[in-house]
Amino acid sequence: MTTPPSIFPFLRYRDATAAMAWLEQAFGFRVALQVPAANGGIAHAELQLGHGMVMLGDQPQDALGLALPQAGPGNQGIYIVVPDVDALYARAKAAGAQIVIDLHDTDYGSRDFSCRDPEGQLWSIGSYQPPMLPD
Repeated sequence: MTTPPSIFPFLRYRDATAAMAWLEQAFGFRVALQVPAANGGIAHAELQLGHGMVMLGDQPQDALGLALPQAGPGNQGIYIVVPDVDALYARAKAAGAQIVIDLHDTDYGSRDFSCRDPEGQLWSIGSYQPPMLPD
């Protein structure tokens, strides 16, 4: 039995519905859970890719319906390990990803690229699988 992950990145989007559709198209995420917000947006969603998952939702709003301030996109990033980096690179480019670091081989044996999604969140994709410490 595989030990489930214990860390789940969480992202806020101005339009979480559009972000979910793009992440499905560009990277192949599958929606595992989607909880609608009272205003018709997304309160909480869980998107799965392989054995990993990200959570996301619309930016929280104040009582007047105005988006609350948050750290802007690009202040953090998410790394995804995939077996075929070249194929995902082509898929992401076809979906309109803004490539910020082109496809390349690293000194530590990974094949990587980095891109931004339509709202500017940074995604890095590569073949490097970080080793986990034993329990």
